[in-house]
Amino acid sequence: MQRKAGPAADEPRTPERVGWGFIVLYAVSYTGGSLLFLAPLLVSLALKVNDLVGIDAAPRNLALVTGVGSLLAIIANPLFGRLSDRTTSRVGMRRPWMVTGVAVGAAGTLVVATASNIATVLIGWCVCQVFFNATLAAQAAVLPDQVPSQQRGLVSGLLGLSVPAASVAGTYLVQSFDYSTVLMFTVPCAVGGIAVLLFTWRLPDRRLAPADKPPWSLRELAGTFYVSPRRNPDFAWAFLSRFLLVTAYAFLVTYQAYYLIAQLGSSEDAVPRQVYLGTVTQSIALVAVAPVAGRLSDRLGRRKVFVMSAAATYAVALFVIAGASTVSGYLVGMAIGGLGFGMYMAVDLALVVDVLSDPSAAAKDLGVLNIAGALPFALAPALSPLLLSAGHGSYAVLYAVAGACALAGAAAVAPIRRVR
Repeated sequence: MQRKAGPAADEPRTPERVGWGFIVLYAVSYTGGSLLFLAPLLVSLALKVNDLVGIDAAPRNLALVTGVGSLLAIIANPLFGRLSDRTTSRVGMRRPWMVTGVAVGAAGTLVVATASNIATVLIGWCVCQVFFNATLAAQAAVLPDQVPSQQRGLVSGLLGLSVPAASVAGTYLVQSFDYSTVLMFTVPCAVGGIAVLLFTWRLPDRRLAPADKPPWSLRELAGTFYVSPRRNPDFAWAFLSRFLLVTAYAFLVTYQAYYLIAQLGSSEDAVPRQVYLGTVTQSIALVAVAPVAGRLSDRLGRRKVFVMSAAATYAVALFVIAGASTVSGYLVGMAIGGLGFGMYMAVDLALVVDVLSDPSAAAKDLGVLNIAGALPFALAPALSPLLLSAGHGSYAVLYAVAGACALAGAAAVAPIRRVR
């Protein structure tokens, strides 16, 4: 198979308009990358931990596994983003990291699936987080590399569909193979990995000439994890907004299975199907709103109002879930959440790309931004036991706090000045 790469250059070219063939392949690849993470996070990992230690000890053990994994993701994403920006491979800057990330991350998935104790689950999940984040960092950099500004709202909106699509596909595959723990993990991983690899085959990747490779130093390495809020306050506010909204999301998805068991009284056997129904409900709403929001954002030339409205809507959804006493109430909350999250996913990435200060370091800066997407999955498991204890085991308290985080995320967008 012939791998395509664009011409070597020390400066990122101004992207030309991309066709629907590229857009569709990119969106499918992004969905595959999301599937690698979401299938375990939504249900498989929680059920694996529950099988090993039981429902009483499961929350704190799941907190350990997801928390440590997320801390490693915080380091891995911007680090691999910086390495991607410096890669001089003949097959491109982004492609090698997508392929390597999928291959090694898949091995970590198999370790988790076959683990007989929490320590082995932890090791396997850490491998997954590190190397799947290499894939994620490279995928995110394709947007500023290949897509011009006037198409970013549209493409960002379609990429936003990757989350619901991967969520539906992941939970469907998990419930379809719930008779085998190994298949619950490995089948979604295989499907997602193939989707990513198909895109790498067709990607006209950017190339960096060896002579143009920027110097490497300890100062440069430290800068991998930092963007100055004083020099780029808009980026800092976008970071804070994403951090707060993803924190709200992390509270929901990390403990969704235990919420259904403990608060709604569901049996463990019923949880995969209920999570699937919730995911489908949310995704239908998300798919309905995301393309419309992305296209409308491009036409109006506005990003902030969409992101703020989205975060506020997601807060309402979490308050509904917090007060639910039946699966039907939970599904109503998930539907509202789909509207908010769909609008957010459609426009947020376009907003962030529009406030990047240095296009030549896009992967690094997007990697720093992705800390806002990874850190909540370390903090939420650490804070959740404290919130559950303060609420006497009530998941209503936990999700009310999550709703407050989403509202704060909406407010954090207001000070951004570079975009409307």
